[in-house]
Amino acid sequence: MSRPLIAVTTSARTGWRVYPLINLNLWITGGRGARWGVGRIADLEDIDGLIIGGGDDIGPDLYGGRLGISARLDPQRDDLERCLAEAALERNIPVLGICRGSQMLNVALGGTLDQDAWTTYGPERKIKTILPKREVCVEANTHLSLISGERPMKVNALHTQAVDRLGQGLRISARDTGGMVQAIERVRDPFALGVQWHPEHLFYAHRQRAIFRALVSAARAYRSDRNQTGAMRRELA
Repeated sequence: MSRPLIAVTTSARTGWRVYPLINLNLWITGGRGARWGVGRIADLEDIDGLIIGGGDDIGPDLYGGRLGISARLDPQRDDLERCLAEAALERNIPVLGICRGSQMLNVALGGTLDQDAWTTYGPERKIKTILPKREVCVEANTHLSLISGERPMKVNALHTQAVDRLGQGLRISARDTGGMVQAIERVRDPFALGVQWHPEHLFYAHRQRAIFRALVSAARAYRSDRNQTGAMRRELA
């Protein structure tokens, strides 16, 4: 069976270095990537899964907020990714959101964001590094607990915003030790998981590769018109 094709949205500014890492993770776990972005062809008919990658903050106008802090925004990318997320979920296409992508998944389903999460949770807790230095606690009986196990794990952190009010059909699947939401997921098909960290930089860790493996498994099931979460659970069990 050929490898399922996963579209990967990236920033025009940083995609050149982020996409190869994500595609490496997809290839290792049985998939293959196609880079999408503003100005690039994006047709959901051609793909089996979608990754919304990391990058700039999401404009607060998408969820009824106001810009109260200095932030780098990309309105064109916001519009593209929100439309893609909404359309993918409507078509039953599995989705993985990475950092900004996790936040976009939440916004696309009607949720909101905390624009200045480090003020809310305390600046003394701020960790901003590509190294795995933040401890994340996985919620029991979630898809993420099956994918990566229930033990606490160390991840990286490069964000300033975080999930606030959950979008429709989502549940929290991980928090950090300060209580900040670190992962969200859909309860039922289509498979959709959002992680606040960057697992593509942690490809040497099997628990992080498993996140991509779960998406690839769901994408393969989507292509075969089978239950995605069921297929993912059987493959990872």
